[in-house]
Amino acid sequence: MSSQIAISGVGFRKWSGRIVFYTALGLLAVPFVVPTLWMLSSSFKPIAQVLEFPPAFIPRAPTLSAYLDVFTLQPFAHQYWNSLYIAVLSTLGTMVVASMAGYAFARIQFPGARFLFPVVLLGLFVPSEVVVLPIFQILGKVGLLDNHLPIILMSIMGAPGVVGIFIMRQYFITFPLELEEAGSLDGLSRFGTFRRIAVPLARAPLSAVAITAFLASWNMYIEPLVLLFSKENFTLPIALAQYVDVTGEPIWNVQMAAASLTVIPVLIVFAFAQRSMVEGLAQTGLKG
Repeated sequence: MSSQIAISGVGFRKWSGRIVFYTALGLLAVPFVVPTLWMLSSSFKPIAQVLEFPPAFIPRAPTLSAYLDVFTLQPFAHQYWNSLYIAVLSTLGTMVVASMAGYAFARIQFPGARFLFPVVLLGLFVPSEVVVLPIFQILGKVGLLDNHLPIILMSIMGAPGVVGIFIMRQYFITFPLELEEAGSLDGLSRFGTFRRIAVPLARAPLSAVAITAFLASWNMYIEPLVLLFSKENFTLPIALAQYVDVTGEPIWNVQMAAASLTVIPVLIVFAFAQRSMVEGLAQTGLKG
């Protein structure tokens, strides 16, 4: 009898602990979920319903007019393509640079390696607002303003690239030396070992690097704002701010509709690569 009471007590504490845990998670999720739901709800409302008080989450007469205005007021499809291909190229470039640099810092002994790596990490402490104006002056002299190439290069060589180098170095530090020796016995060069052995085994940290780089490029705002001038070259973060009326006031329902369309690639990336990202960060964070 006493053992049954003890077991029931353990079960009660277990379930009560779960209830408290999930309740706390639900409360913490409120500040993130509610704005998203409000964005989706407002995208189906006329502008008058968006501004009414008290606000209502459920539209009284849902309409798709805001989504139609997204494409008629601006070249939104072209701007969407701009952000998409810039993010893809930036992600691929960051993966290449981060994997090669991370492998070099972790596995190759060269003069100045211990000094150069902290210097690379210093790039994380330099705000983009500090460097964007000098870059603007340089690009103006070489004729590369209102061009996507500097945006891609700044994404690769900026903070996302530095974070990628750090993640890959932390992984390759614990890369088994026996695998490199086996590669050399098979006649592989250093680059061959990197390409055929190290990179295929680094899929998890590379996934983390890819997601980090994609999100950073997709949400980049300051650099495109300063370096791009024409609407056809705008990226989505800049395009969202252009949905205003003749007085300069935001057209809220159209902005919410455009923002709802903007988050679709981010959701897709997280849906397919969330587990790989967690595994990659776990591997680099628990080792080294």
